Amino acid sequence: MKKNDEKTSIVFLQNGPIQVSGSIQISGQYGEKKTEETIHLCRCGESKNKPYCDGSHKTSGFKG
Repeated sequence: MKKNDEKTSIVFLQNGPIQVSGSIQISGQYGEKKTEETIHLCRCGESKNKPYCDGSHKTSGFKG
């Protein structure tokens, strides 16, 4: 677990997902999740586990 004084970071991985680390709260049509870890969010639009990355970018030819 990260300490409360650590900042949240967002990194766009080359040809891959968005990596978010730190204190995170996600809410919306896909439910709600609060965590203090690293998550990977889909950027290619092909994940079967949206909003989370399931590795589909590797076979979909996503470039970004």
